[in-house]
Amino acid sequence: MNQGFTKSDDLNIRQLIDQHQNSNVWKRKAERLIPVFLWLIASISVLTTIGILFTLLSETIEFFKRVPIADFFTGTVLKPLSQNPEFGVLPLLMGTITSSAIAMIVAVPIGLMAAIYLSEYASVKVRKIVKPLLELLAGIPTIVYGFFAFTFVTPLLREFIPSLQSTNILSPGIVMGIMIIPMIASLSEDAMSSVPNAMREGAYGLGATKLEVTRKVVIPAALSGIIASFVLGISRAIGETMIVTIASGSTKNFTFDITQSMQTMTAYIVEVTGGDAPAGSTVYYSLYAVAMTLFVFTLLMNILARFISKRFREEY
Repeated sequence: MNQGFTKSDDLNIRQLIDQHQNSNVWKRKAERLIPVFLWLIASISVLTTIGILFTLLSETIEFFKRVPIADFFTGTVLKPLSQNPEFGVLPLLMGTITSSAIAMIVAVPIGLMAAIYLSEYASVKVRKIVKPLLELLAGIPTIVYGFFAFTFVTPLLREFIPSLQSTNILSPGIVMGIMIIPMIASLSEDAMSSVPNAMREGAYGLGATKLEVTRKVVIPAALSGIIASFVLGISRAIGETMIVTIASGSTKNFTFDITQSMQTMTAYIVEVTGGDAPAGSTVYYSLYAVAMTLFVFTLLMNILARFISKRFREEY
């Protein structure tokens, strides 16, 4: 039997080789384009940040051409719409820091205790049920939290604190703390769960109790992740808008009294953008100065969180 190749067979093989080479050319072109496409997608967030920063800087510079920078950062009076306007940012800083501090006083102990329970004490079945339920708090719209603070928490607190005003900084601070609990609990629990079981078993072998293992082994080993969750929680509280806009009022008080109405930086931005400040006025440009201050504030918090994570990270 003649098993040699004919000319038609040779032609078919050449066609297959040519087709394969052509397909390889297109594949190589696609391989060259894919990194470019992915780079463009990845650069969107960077370009967006640059655009935001450019807008804030340009408008903030215009504001400081009209208002001295020293008056802005040291002034304790904010009266942007009066006949003799004053643009001191300290009342807004005080409101922002006070509300954030109250939120962290609520969120840190509850979130950390929840993380310890989920990581060290809860069974696998309980953890699968409780953790998703806890994280549901993070999915509630912040405007719902705001109305909850205004219509429920404030009237409840006034039963115990009669001097509490209808709009105050205490109730939104408490509700913000409730909102932040899932973030702190989830991140801290992840950090604790990443601690190798060998460390726990070694401590148990030395006669330590579960509480001692948690306090002296697990928490120190997961400290970087726990502290980073606290700092990220602070950043979340500083940037919160709707809760403080609804429940804290718009009175620009520079006070340490948490029962009084105070305004935060985010609430001031909402007030100016939704008010009667004409474009190009000093009041209009003041919102960019406040927004720039808020941007720097949250940026420093995020940098601090990254530094803490790297500084105290344990390698296993």
